[in-house]
Amino acid sequence: MTDMFKRVFDTDNKKAFIAFITAGDPDADSTVKFILEMERAGADLIEIGIPFSDPTAEGVVIQEANIRALKNGMTTDGVFDIVKRVREVSQIPLVFMTYVNPVFHYGYEKFFAKCEELGVGGIIIPDVPFEEKEEAAQPAAEHNVEVISMISPTSEERIKSIAQEARGFIYVVSSMGVTGVRSEFSAGRDAMVSSIRRVTDTPCAIGFGISTPEQAKGMASISDGVIVGSAIVRIVAEHGAGAAPFIYEYVKGMKDAVKEA
Repeated sequence: MTDMFKRVFDTDNKKAFIAFITAGDPDADSTVKFILEMERAGADLIEIGIPFSDPTAEGVVIQEANIRALKNGMTTDGVFDIVKRVREVSQIPLVFMTYVNPVFHYGYEKFFAKCEELGVGGIIIPDVPFEEKEEAAQPAAEHNVEVISMISPTSEERIKSIAQEARGFIYVVSSMGVTGVRSEFSAGRDAMVSSIRRVTDTPCAIGFGISTPEQAKGMASISDGVIVGSAIVRIVAEHGAGAAPFIYEYVKGMKDAVKEA
């Protein structure tokens, strides 16, 4: 585990709160502000979504955020510029969440070299199957960037092989389907986490659909951390450039709940 992920998961409070934001929604200045507010509110790691026109793993909330960001002219270089601005004032751990198309077209070597330069320690690429991840993982590793593995409720027989090779942390998908706020989750999360822990010490964080402090506390109690995206993006959709104080209050409440787990 790299030093960045040790910072996230080997902390005094034991449980990590991971927050997601779509870069460029509604604009670059706001994204910088939102990231810094989430850090101030206690977020341990920020996932920055690089907007893409066909985000197949996302529900309507994040799909619409991608559309807004792209319509406002956000590009991959624009996302790197956002990170550069954040890095002028903060060393908050950062990972990217995007699809293989933007990375491939940017060029793996160029993309991951830029990540290393700006201190982006990981990437989540939901449309790359485990069996095909080496194409990205090899150039990423050369630049100290971890490709984060995802394990879903359908992966039961593959949990062992995926978990044994996982780096950084494991993204445990709470439910079938796409991202989005939900009130019910797939059964078997405890068993999934137990299966993971039998074969690896790599931390696991649960995401997809978590939106309330009660849900966050419950998920954190069986894992090493909680990932929240759609609920934060929905605040941005509602308040636009003025969302910062609302994001701060929400993230603070969620982090406080995770601490109690």
